[in-house]
Amino acid sequence: MDTSSKQNMGVSAYHWLKRDIIRGAFAPGEKLLMSGLKERYGLGIGPLREALSQLVAESLVVAISQRGYRVAPMSLSELADLYDARAQLEGLILELAIQRGGDDWEAEILAKAHTLAKVTEVNSSEELLDVWDTRHKAFHTAIAAGCNSPQLLKVRESLFDQVERYRHLWLRETVFSAEALERKRREHAALVEVILSRDAQRAAEMMREHLMTPVPIITDVMRRQGLA
Repeated sequence: MDTSSKQNMGVSAYHWLKRDIIRGAFAPGEKLLMSGLKERYGLGIGPLREALSQLVAESLVVAISQRGYRVAPMSLSELADLYDARAQLEGLILELAIQRGGDDWEAEILAKAHTLAKVTEVNSSEELLDVWDTRHKAFHTAIAAGCNSPQLLKVRESLFDQVERYRHLWLRETVFSAEALERKRREHAALVEVILSRDAQRAAEMMREHLMTPVPIITDVMRRQGLA
């Protein structure tokens, strides 16, 4: 097998395993047995070890010395810390974006807000979740891009990876509720309005508040599911 094929298998293993961990196919603390992973994904040990190492670096998997791997635990304290860190960073990034972003930045935000607000016609609930989540991420990424700082955006992406399991609990509670989706649509519209008015301080405050709204919802879900 050539090098590029091996690399592709490693990338596939990483994406499949990450998706399954985020979506709860493997429970927090569950041991990831290599035999089970080989059977589930139809891949060899090499690509799986590569994927597991990458997920350890992203804090989604924990390496147990000489004894394999486990899914990283989840906790209310980690939830609070991750969301607070994201909210603080996103507020700072938005302030910088308002200072540095031009007309193209504003236009991109408006375009992404428009496509996000139109997510209604889909074939299944899972498709709705995927489409809304993809467009929601694109909307927030368009806002952050105006900061013009690759280093800050890299830190932002790392925090996003770590928070994904918690976000997914919130997504399932939100995307399948027309009322919750409408509330989010209004929050996004208000945020866009303040961003376009170039009120950096108010926009940063609103962004921090917006990003913290999932925490009580996720806390409730974690308690219901015995994760807290």
